[in-house]
Amino acid sequence: MDRYKTVEEHLNALNIPFQLVEHEAALTTEQADRFIEGIEGVRTKTMFLTNKKKTQFFLVIMDDRKRLDMKAFGDLTQTKGIRMASENSLYEKMLLPPGVVSPFGLLSNADHDIRVFIDREIISADRMSFHPNTNEKTVFLRTGDVIRFIESLDYTVNVVDL
Repeated sequence: MDRYKTVEEHLNALNIPFQLVEHEAALTTEQADRFIEGIEGVRTKTMFLTNKKKTQFFLVIMDDRKRLDMKAFGDLTQTKGIRMASENSLYEKMLLPPGVVSPFGLLSNADHDIRVFIDREIISADRMSFHPNTNEKTVFLRTGDVIRFIESLDYTVNVVDL
């Protein structure tokens, strides 16, 4: 089954409504933003991070225009050596290629070992946008439904100041 269908089926099973926008492959957040210009919702970036020893994993969701202070995030999580996870780790943990990271990748995290963080700055937004495990589509869904989706997979959503 394709990766998008898995996302769609899970959202439908939870009765979570979403708006789907199909477009050519988006290779950067700037390009993705152009494909969804004019549609209401926070343009998110989701980063998959790890510690130096690759023993801890983090999914961080924030506004795509914001930069993450890795040291501050490390202090927040009491983790040394925070960095972007490798392409191999991303595929091993969420079966995703680079550029397609989103909370929907948690559907494939067999080890259930990723901690989820959302920036407090966007938590009050009505809607958020994500690639649904493919960079040829973007989905918009209500922020509360993003949290409900993540929690349905038995993950805790940590809302923090980034």
